[in-house]
Amino acid sequence: MKKLISLIAVMTALLFLGCGSETSTVSTAKETYKEGDKVELKSVSGAKLTLLRKNGGFVIEDDESKIVLIDIFGTFCVPCQEEAPSLMDFQLQNSDDVMLIGLNYFEEVSDEYVVENFAAKYNAYYFITNSPKNKKIVETIVQDIAYKGTLQVPFKIVLKEGKYQKLTDIYNPSNLENKFYIGKVGLDIIQQDIDKLTAK
Repeated sequence: MKKLISLIAVMTALLFLGCGSETSTVSTAKETYKEGDKVELKSVSGAKLTLLRKNGGFVIEDDESKIVLIDIFGTFCVPCQEEAPSLMDFQLQNSDDVMLIGLNYFEEVSDEYVVENFAAKYNAYYFITNSPKNKKIVETIVQDIAYKGTLQVPFKIVLKEGKYQKLTDIYNPSNLENKFYIGKVGLDIIQQDIDKLTAK
């Protein structure tokens, strides 16, 4: 009888161990947005916009013709802090054609913290969102562009009509298929790439 109880206990344990490993495999899969999904975002200052998943990327729902520049950053990141005032100037100069969206990433802080320790401190009054949705947006972007490296901030992509655009690769100028900026990138390079898109 003891052997039978022991056998049942071992079988039960193995059954649960098998389910546990299967569950952990499923939970490590990246969750991404699908075509047609809408992502409502609120900036740290209270402004709202909706991203629409379209053409393999994202557009702004009520302004689909606007070019979208997404900057994935962290308030702790020194290069992000250094380029914030320039990005603000860029947004002001290109507001008719471009919407700059900052996605705070890699940290869990309040909107007030982002305003006090980033926006106000570095004159970054463009659309910055500090939403839990940022993680899923970032995972979608990384999958869309088949980015294989370790994500580092600042990391930027540009979308036109929902399609990821080819951008200047400051580290490998011969790479004509690059779809992201990584690290601190000069505003002149970003402006040059945007000017090509607005001229089309």
